Amino acid sequence: MIRILVADDHPIVRSGLAGLLEVEPDMTIVGEAGDGVEAVSRATALRPDVVLMDLRMPGLDGVGATRTITSTLPQTRVLVLTTYDTDDDIVHAVEAGATGYLLKDTPRPVLVDAVRAAARGETVLAPPVAARLVSRLRTPPAPTPANPLTPREVEVLRAVARGLSNVQIARELFIGEATVKTHLLRVFAKLGVDDRTRAVMVAIQAGALPPPS
Repeated sequence: MIRILVADDHPIVRSGLAGLLEVEPDMTIVGEAGDGVEAVSRATALRPDVVLMDLRMPGLDGVGATRTITSTLPQTRVLVLTTYDTDDDIVHAVEAGATGYLLKDTPRPVLVDAVRAAARGETVLAPPVAARLVSRLRTPPAPTPANPLTPREVEVLRAVARGLSNVQIARELFIGEATVKTHLLRVFAKLGVDDRTRAVMVAIQAGALPPPS
């Protein structure tokens, strides 16, 4: 079961999200929080797999709560779910360690799949969020000519950029899941990153991948 903590300062939103996810056979709501301080406290006590985190909350905001949770509970993933998609909000949330960033108008099936992906440690970004994030990232060093990405590594990274899981990538490219992981580790090493989101962003900046439409 994926154990979920819902953090939002609106009780109706919390109840709605809880009801929406609780019906999934592989998900259970272990708690709710009405502000950032309570989110940190409840996450520490409950050790959920995923925290659905709003950004604008009284007291400690979602970014501060995310930073604390990800630094003290490395096995807990934070999936931001908010109405705000400004550049600063997105960048600060990602820098704080959020695994994903979705908007509250996200369709239910997409949200459910995103929670599952976040629980697996995979990055989930709403398309407009990904576009804004790319535009704000400072240009990182591109892969050196002596060690460029191979065609297969580019294929895998393109699939990651489309939001596919390792299992889905393996199925699409007719390779084993372990091979997908090996390709990603090599991509991380070449690009000087340690997560899927940063790998995609760096590859786009370096011209190895096209920017999101």
